[in-house]
Amino acid sequence: MTAPTTPPVTPLTPPRTPPPEDPSHADPAPGPDFVTPVDNVFVRAHLGFPDIDPAAWTLTVEGLVERPLRLDLAALRALPSDQLIAVHECFGSPLRPDTPTRAVTNVEWTGLPLAALLDRAGPLPAARHVLFEGADTGSFHGEDGVAYVKDLPLETARRDVFLAHGMNGEPLPARHGAPLRAVVPRMFGTNSVKWLTRIVLTDERPELMFTTTFYTRTLPGHDTPQPVRAVDVNSKILSPAVGAELPYGTWAFRGRTWSTTEVTRLDLSFDGGPWEPATLDVLGADPAWQGFSLRRTLAPGPHTRSAHARRTRRAASSRPRAPGTPSTRSASRSAGGAGPPDVTAAPGRAAPPRRAAPSPPPRRGRVRPPHGPPRRRRRRSAP
Repeated sequence: MTAPTTPPVTPLTPPRTPPPEDPSHADPAPGPDFVTPVDNVFVRAHLGFPDIDPAAWTLTVEGLVERPLRLDLAALRALPSDQLIAVHECFGSPLRPDTPTRAVTNVEWTGLPLAALLDRAGPLPAARHVLFEGADTGSFHGEDGVAYVKDLPLETARRDVFLAHGMNGEPLPARHGAPLRAVVPRMFGTNSVKWLTRIVLTDERPELMFTTTFYTRTLPGHDTPQPVRAVDVNSKILSPAVGAELPYGTWAFRGRTWSTTEVTRLDLSFDGGPWEPATLDVLGADPAWQGFSLRRTLAPGPHTRSAHARRTRRAASSRPRAPGTPSTRSASRSAGGAGPPDVTAAPGRAAPPRRAAPSPPPRRGRVRPPHGPPRRRRRRSAP
């Protein structure tokens, strides 16, 4: 019997470079830490930064509910709080949806599940959607008086949305959405509304600037644009840093990978050569990213490197798949590609030639369904 082989990998075209004014050029590097320091977390604001007095701020839960709610910050912080570590990834500019900047971090949030407030408010049978409205308003794309509003199906919002008032063990900073923000694990950051002021339950999906006009894309198997929600399988090489000059020797190439489910294989390629399997961390209980590493000796001279991550689809996925697509979803992001070299190895003893070897089949480990088991959280007593 012939042993199964891994299908050939077709890397995606390296993403186009964002224009000079794109905010992604000022993004700090995520750094090597599992939880990204607050100062290294990217910042995005479509409509500017609202000026909010935390003492006067309130959150309302309204619309198709039996018992409308209005809570101030003290009342929210008095509720039992949980912690959640989750990947936080930017989809890119809504004006350039095909130019993914994909800034990414991994953050520990403190707060409470949206479900705790929905249970108090009591959604009516007609409720189908949940709207999240931030305090940031202004002009965008030639239209004035725009509010930042996003929506999710009620079932999805009840299951997934986390309301955060803390970040990495400290109060939530103003630039990241204080006093309160939504966090939607496994979805692009555009769905995680900052400076949250209103949660509205409706029977129909709203047609607004950031719900149906922007942040949509046509997924495989669809003929019409769909909301930008579930993150893609992706990876990022973090060290050695781009532009590094490496003394001759063997180096550990490290990075992070993430998806809606556990990534089951991560390969690296150097200078367009064969894919080599890296050591991959197992995903824990939280929807966080996974680390990977590969030790490699480079011959003297400039080099490029690429990463390729895979996850399986043995469980139901929130992202539709086109007919005939294999059950393993793959994607690659170049950390150099055909452009200038991103690391340079210093001269030294010549490295032995490497023989290309066929890649082994993907690891058949446990695969978490798209939304995982119930989260294991560390309970915190109310203040």
